[in-house]
Amino acid sequence: MPDFLNELNEAQQKAVLSTEGPNMILAGAGSGKTRVLTYRIAHLLDKGVDSFNILSLTFTNKAAKEMRERIEKIIGLEARSLWMGTFHSIFAKILRKEHDKLGFPYNFTIYDTIDAKNLLKSIIKEQGLDDKVYKPGIVYSRISAAKNNLISANKYNNDDSILTEDKRMGKPEIGKLYLIYGLRCLKSGAMDFDDLLFKTYELFLKFPEILKKYQKLYK
Repeated sequence: MPDFLNELNEAQQKAVLSTEGPNMILAGAGSGKTRVLTYRIAHLLDKGVDSFNILSLTFTNKAAKEMRERIEKIIGLEARSLWMGTFHSIFAKILRKEHDKLGFPYNFTIYDTIDAKNLLKSIIKEQGLDDKVYKPGIVYSRISAAKNNLISANKYNNDDSILTEDKRMGKPEIGKLYLIYGLRCLKSGAMDFDDLLFKTYELFLKFPEILKKYQKLYK
């Protein structure tokens, strides 16, 4: 057993050493989650797993940076070859590699919230809608919620329950705005922050062979 594992308690060691098949590890605040994940990756590398075959997703850039630095101290420079980062940053890399499948340029722009709301503001004005009813922030939040629930613009506009809810809210044109917004982003070669997750989902759904490629790569 590698010396670094001696720094872990029994439960943490079990989580690190259980590398065959899928595992779900439940842990509370302050229980050493980052340490366990760090040492689990270090253990895989120590066992001879190629660093290019390890994918590590985190919620914050700070956590990813901390994990990489810890692994590098244990394993060495090989840690720099790991695919490690936030969901958004890693999925952005995948989308840039597979950009042509979804009709986007390799160097697509990533809109932040302000960019997205400004685009929606322009579209709302172009459509002659009352911006006091269709406030860009509200429309953006509605579109964002749809994407986070894996609902495309087409699906949105064909879902009676969603359209009925928009009418009840006095905003029956949100579906149309969602559709125009998506087309305008595509034409401009841009994705918003939610698209980095949603477009990856669409990519894998439309091209299962690409999903299999990444599943094989990060098995």
